[in-house]
Amino acid sequence: MLEQFSLEKILRAALKNGGEYADVYYEGGDSTQVVVEDGKVEKVLAFSDRGVGIRVISDLRTAYGYTNDVTEQSLLELAARISAAVKGNPFEGDIVVASPRTGIVSPILLRPEAIPLAEKIALAREAEQAARGVSGAVRQVMAMYRDGVARIQVANSLGEFTDSERVGTMFVSQVVAEKDGVMQTGYESVGACRGFELFREKSAVEISLAAAGRAVLMLGARRAPGGTMPVVLSSEAGGTMVHEAIGHGLEADLVQSGISVYRDKLGEQVASPLVTVVDDATIPHARGSFPFDSEGSPAQRTVLVENGILKGYLYDRLTAMKDGVASTGNGRRESYSAKPIVRMTNTLIVPGETPPEEIVRAVPGGLFVRKMGGGQVNTVTGDFMFEVSEGHLIENGAVGEPVRGATLTGNGPEVLKKVLMVGTDLGFGIGTCGKDGQGVPVADAQPTMLIADMVVGGAA
Repeated sequence: MLEQFSLEKILRAALKNGGEYADVYYEGGDSTQVVVEDGKVEKVLAFSDRGVGIRVISDLRTAYGYTNDVTEQSLLELAARISAAVKGNPFEGDIVVASPRTGIVSPILLRPEAIPLAEKIALAREAEQAARGVSGAVRQVMAMYRDGVARIQVANSLGEFTDSERVGTMFVSQVVAEKDGVMQTGYESVGACRGFELFREKSAVEISLAAAGRAVLMLGARRAPGGTMPVVLSSEAGGTMVHEAIGHGLEADLVQSGISVYRDKLGEQVASPLVTVVDDATIPHARGSFPFDSEGSPAQRTVLVENGILKGYLYDRLTAMKDGVASTGNGRRESYSAKPIVRMTNTLIVPGETPPEEIVRAVPGGLFVRKMGGGQVNTVTGDFMFEVSEGHLIENGAVGEPVRGATLTGNGPEVLKKVLMVGTDLGFGIGTCGKDGQGVPVADAQPTMLIADMVVGGAA
């Protein structure tokens, strides 16, 4: 661990040739992954990794390097190599690293490392078998269990030192069903900053049954009608919309690079007055939560949009230095081998005041989205396209027959301005967000919402 080394000496070595800021990042942990597919255990991985990354920020540029040789001599040599890449005035400040601050967001009841590997394999096998038994139309089932325990320490030239642990567990089920030449896929997942107690709330079998049920249901659905129509996004749909349509566009590095539609929009209306968007890494047990980010900044709740008005952006230390503001605690990295960049944590639209059932009753006809699929967004323009994994027609104020093959197309700011009702409920979805070749765990959430009209892709 870092406390056994002379951190002041390492940081001074990193700043020898200049720089305004330096930090040392340690990560060490264990992970397990089990994949069961079509009745066979296809993969069992249990591995450990540890290493250190050292960074120097000089003239708003980053020099970064890492090593898995965690010895003081190796870290001093790494610091010297990084310093050699920096040109600037020698660092003249005092460096006195404080005792480490610790923090806990999510207490763990059943630690993953205390659960026998055989039990994890049995969990995935039982879930996979349950999904295959749902229908003769089920052709392929994949069940994946994964857990991880990591110790994170960050020390920097400001004298700050943080020490925390991150524990996460997740389960994913993907089912392919086929009938009469039509193939449909059902996907369901659960994940949190929890141990094996995660499955006390919802078992792996329940997750797999839901995925299989969706795949089979969509086999019998007719093609979704195309056109412009009212759309109700269920809270069950997860937060794909908020994550893609607005979240990425509020990350400060994209704003500063001029590739965000929300650049120069602070104080302007970018959504309906009913819409408030926050990013919150302090939510207990949520998949994107932590006590400190990958730069040692404390986790916080950041209001991005309040009653439709853009209030702020997400910052790490580097982008905060560029704008002369404080970091919002959104500096994240995939591992010690990657430098931190601005990332979302748990991003959500705050619940409103209308019961979800009233929202549906208010719509004579349209599309009800129970589950979103994948999608893509152009952060420069805000244009997006999302797939709908499970959709239903709304007929006379009620959720009607299922329809398949629907897509939602629109522009983030414009669609969010068309939100007419926001429900009192809140549903979370989980994911691993990719950006600049790095993936980090996130959660997204939204209440049930009525959008006045959206372009729905489907049958002509």
